[in-house]
Order: sequence, then C-alpha cells, then structure tokens
Amino acid sequence: MTEDFTMTEKRTKIALTGMQWVLGLVILIEAILFVMPSARHDFAKTHMPDMIRQLLGWGEIIGSVLLLIPRTAVRGGWLLIVLFVLAIVVHLLHGVFNVGNLVIYTAAAWMIVSAKAATHPLR
Repeated sequence: MTEDFTMTEKRTKIALTGMQWVLGLVILIEAILFVMPSARHDFAKTHMPDMIRQLLGWGEIIGSVLLLIPRTAVRGGWLLIVLFVLAIVVHLLHGVFNVGNLVIYTAAAWMIVSAKAATHPLR
C-alpha cells in the first residue's frame, strides 16, 4: 500500500513539474512575440495605448521566468494569474469573448500555485 502511494506521489510530482514547464515556456514564447514590434499593428486595433501591450507582455515574461525557477514558482504563478484575469476582463469589456485559452492558462497556473504552495508555503 505504501509503495502505491509513493508511486502516485511521484507521478503527481512529475505531472506537476511538466505542467509548470509547459505553461512557463508557452507563455514565455507567446509573451516574447507579443512585445515584439510586429505585434504593435494588431494590438492597435484594440484602441488601447501601446504601453498596455508592453506592460502585459513584460509582466508575462517576468511571470513565466519566475514560474520556471523552483524557488519563485509560486510568485510567478500568482503574477501570471493576475495578468491572465486582467486580460480576460479586458477582452470581455471589448466584446471579445474568445478567452478560452486564457481561462485554461489561468487554471493551469492556479493548479501549480496551489500544489507548490501546499508543499512549500513560504515560497
């Protein structure tokens, strides 16, 4: 019985680490593309200042890098959750209801933060 529990714990830890790396890398790549000058034209259609694009993009870059560092994963996860919720609200206020990816990213970050904070509450 103890051996089964240990194997389950190991699989859960491996899955959590995999989710952490996948989310961190996907958000990092998307955020880098978002802050590049070529994204300025598409963002201009939102009629929001370009500074918002820069703040969100750099915030996501910082959050994803923090998420990839074990000691700062919880802080990075919380930063990403805040940014994703903000992005969801902005999309909805602009009448853009295609926020499925953002909801999935938020849920993944929440799962990582919840699991990591339960095992290491001070991180």
